Amino acid sequence: MTVLQTILLVTALAGTASVLVAATFSVTLLARMVNNMVSLSVGILLATALLHSLPEAFSMGGVSTQLLFATLLAGLLGFFLLEKIALLRHDHHHEGDGHSHHHGHDAENAGRSGWMILVGDGIHNFVDGILIAAAFMADYQVGIFTAIAIIAHEIPQEIGDFIVLLNAGFSKARALLYNLICGFAAVLGGVLAYFFLEKAHAAMPYLLVIASSSFIYIAVSDLIPQMHRRPHWAESLRQTLLIACGVGFVILLSMLH
Repeated sequence: MTVLQTILLVTALAGTASVLVAATFSVTLLARMVNNMVSLSVGILLATALLHSLPEAFSMGGVSTQLLFATLLAGLLGFFLLEKIALLRHDHHHEGDGHSHHHGHDAENAGRSGWMILVGDGIHNFVDGILIAAAFMADYQVGIFTAIAIIAHEIPQEIGDFIVLLNAGFSKARALLYNLICGFAAVLGGVLAYFFLEKAHAAMPYLLVIASSSFIYIAVSDLIPQMHRRPHWAESLRQTLLIACGVGFVILLSMLH
């Protein structure tokens, strides 16, 4: 098997394995409690962005810290504008039209956060594909260990993504399908890295920052405001504990990495 064939196979497995494991866990254990699990997703998404992806981006050599922060700012503002455009489009088509909203309208409106999390997930998987390809091009054994590590650290993030998608009104089957499609972005990243490794490697820090900005934006602008709608002491304590569990989950798997 050639190096390119190996990269194609392993990136496809890496892009789908974590999604399938996360889907099994999310659908069987979390879907019935999706409202409470929003708090867990906040912890996972913020920890993935702030404790894993951003430090990795800033630790890469030859990158400007100021430019990375500018990319983070641009990413946050970009996702704000995407959501604003979706809101304006929604208002244009539905406000004052004299018609009642169709069945599923609320789910479609809530689904904005779902589409944004898929954009960030796709970018993140693309970067993972670059990492796997670079590792295999250096050493076959290093490539195998890199792929295993990536699958492991992707599982909590994919669980967070599933919770966001279910909370945004996606069906279980639709959430699985779109997450699998995003998973195959790893194959694209692996192929491009094989042919253009130097250029792909140079873009990685900025792609990681953009992906992180989507996780941060969804957590802060969409999920946390939902949690504030249930301000009782008992509920607030439960939310805090679940956020801590999400953060702890990411830290634990990062230590195993």
